[in-house]
Amino acid sequence: MKQFFKFTLATIVGIIIASILGIFVLFGILGAIAASGDTTVKLKPNTVYQLDLSGQLVDRSEDDPFSSALSELSGQSALAPVGLDDILANIEKAKNDSNIIGIYLKGGMLTGGFASIKEIRDALLDFKAEGKFVIAYADNYLQSNYYLASVADKILLNPSGILELKGLSAELLFLKNTLDKIGVDMQVVKVGSFKSAVEPFIDTKMSDANRQQVTAYTTSIWNNIVDGIAANRNISADQLNLYADEMMTFQPQEKYINYGLVDSLVYVDEVDSILKGYCKDYKLVKHKPMTKVASGKKFQKDKIAVIYAVGGIDGNSKNDIISEKLVETIDDVSKAKDVKAVVLRVSSPGGSAYGSEQIWRALSNLKKDKPLIVSMGDYAASGGYYISCMADSIVAQPNTLTGSIGIFGLIPNIEGLNKKLGLTYDGVKTNKLSDAPSLNRAFNVEEKALLQHYVNDGYELFVKRCADGRDMTTDQIKVIAEGRVWTGEEALKNGLVDVLGGIDEAVAIAANKAGLEAYQIREYPAKEDFATKLMKSMTSELETKWMKAYLGDQYQAVRYLKEAREMQGIQARMEYEVVFR
Repeated sequence: MKQFFKFTLATIVGIIIASILGIFVLFGILGAIAASGDTTVKLKPNTVYQLDLSGQLVDRSEDDPFSSALSELSGQSALAPVGLDDILANIEKAKNDSNIIGIYLKGGMLTGGFASIKEIRDALLDFKAEGKFVIAYADNYLQSNYYLASVADKILLNPSGILELKGLSAELLFLKNTLDKIGVDMQVVKVGSFKSAVEPFIDTKMSDANRQQVTAYTTSIWNNIVDGIAANRNISADQLNLYADEMMTFQPQEKYINYGLVDSLVYVDEVDSILKGYCKDYKLVKHKPMTKVASGKKFQKDKIAVIYAVGGIDGNSKNDIISEKLVETIDDVSKAKDVKAVVLRVSSPGGSAYGSEQIWRALSNLKKDKPLIVSMGDYAASGGYYISCMADSIVAQPNTLTGSIGIFGLIPNIEGLNKKLGLTYDGVKTNKLSDAPSLNRAFNVEEKALLQHYVNDGYELFVKRCADGRDMTTDQIKVIAEGRVWTGEEALKNGLVDVLGGIDEAVAIAANKAGLEAYQIREYPAKEDFATKLMKSMTSELETKWMKAYLGDQYQAVRYLKEAREMQGIQARMEYEVVFR
């Protein structure tokens, strides 16, 4: 009995201590949230905007101070989302504000797609065109971040730091052997010899067609990176490729200087004296306070709507596109009398073919009354292209991944797994195919033929939508379709894209088509309020973030299996996430 009371008391004390610690953590989070309030920040003369290159780049910032604060308190700042929209807006404010004299890029570990990185890079070049300076310092540079930082007037690196420059490799994960071990056979119906989204489930390596397209777009992206660095560092593309062949990552730091990749090897505390070389009494403004600086733009009655379509279409993540809700948003924009033109920002690998068709319909109706311009982000492929193809003009970055005009269906047969587990099934049916499709057996010949015919019809509709939208024949589209993925640079040549550029170019084209000289941007859909984001952060989103941090590259396999299990209907989506290294 004495031991019982001893353990009971210890348990109670433990609960009390945990509760007290929880309260302190909560107050810490609330304090961080309070510190990120909406108070307008006023800049002083000789201010330098400090942009920290860390975190995960997303198309649109989130009104989610809870998540950001939790990331900081937990030491997981690399997981914190950083909005591309905020970065671009801050750079534009810095360009136009006479109090800002330069930008300090600090760090080199920002993760994001190459198209988004290029959009920031282009904005920095535009900033420099105003006669203002950019300097960059990092302890270590990821390859993508070095590409970004190469626009700087001075590139600084820690004397013990690493500069990654080694070329690109594209890596795909295959699950066939794993599925075989557990007794699951993925049954596939598809159209498109390049439609490789199903390959991870039915093969152990890339098909010849997939290897061809992945090689082509990886090479295109790399050449774009090399050309950008070459132009700003005054080093030839051929020479940069020779340096990359040496794998600069593990070369002595002195080589970075000798090769002209870096200007100085300095410690972070020495950056202050370098900034003072531009202005002795400079002040710093960091990224979050900079978002609170007024843009100085006057109210305008005419609006250009920017609609964000980011994520998989009708996928299983709370951050994916829900086609029904997006259609409602599009209809609201269509009815808004003060909205004179629309930019659809697409950053999606596609998803449900049915959902894509519903979004296409809503956008086609909107286009009858208002100019519609598409701005493509890192991905606008398959279903992402489906919802883009009817636009008056399509704008993409050279390294956007787009196209992938093809569809597929994927249904698992778990008969082998059932046998391993000792499970059996029995039942009755009223008609010949009442039990189809079944997960507990393979397709029969008739069922597979029906499903293939259904997918073929979906493909023909997809091709027709693209042909009508691009003012091409279906035969012309089929030559560049077959599920093949193209970069924006390639898509410009084959007619799938009209202009190379970012969202600013898309907005300018929309204004021109609407005959607007003065306008304001209005973003859709409205950002979720704090309470909604708080609940999501405390549930599935937070779980996902921690799983990514804990599992690393292995998280990809878990996600693939989860998405395949929950996939419904035929899919218009490009291959599962390509990992560039």
